[in-house]
Amino acid sequence: MGSDRLDVPVENRGKRLLLVVACALVDRDGRVLISQRPEGKQLAGLWEFPGGKVEPGETPEECLVRELREEIGVETRAACLAPLTFASHDYDDFHLLMPLYVCRRFEGIAHPREGQTLKWVRPRDMRAYPMPPADAPLIPILMDLI
Repeated sequence: MGSDRLDVPVENRGKRLLLVVACALVDRDGRVLISQRPEGKQLAGLWEFPGGKVEPGETPEECLVRELREEIGVETRAACLAPLTFASHDYDDFHLLMPLYVCRRFEGIAHPREGQTLKWVRPRDMRAYPMPPADAPLIPILMDLI
């Protein structure tokens, strides 16, 4: 007889859970902004969605508003962020949980403020840009949406 018990894999026990929030910023032409991680940072050279770590006492929406301002110089409001999906990925030394929001209403022109490279890309073309393991599975969802 089978067991109804679900075992938690031993390799996941004791890892810290890292909450990072990301945004698919969409322009009027249906392109999504991606950012290339600069040299010297973990996962350097890979492309990702703008966002960052949620600070203590901060909501994911507050974090995105702050990160979009700090990273790429655009302004938006929490009410302009629509939750879309999330990624859950087990890295070597932590487990990442990353909600992905979509934002179509923002002010300003995105420009790199932290040494990264920015590019507006159609979702169907995103597979040409190497992404971290947590980001890549989000592409088909964006392709269906945009």
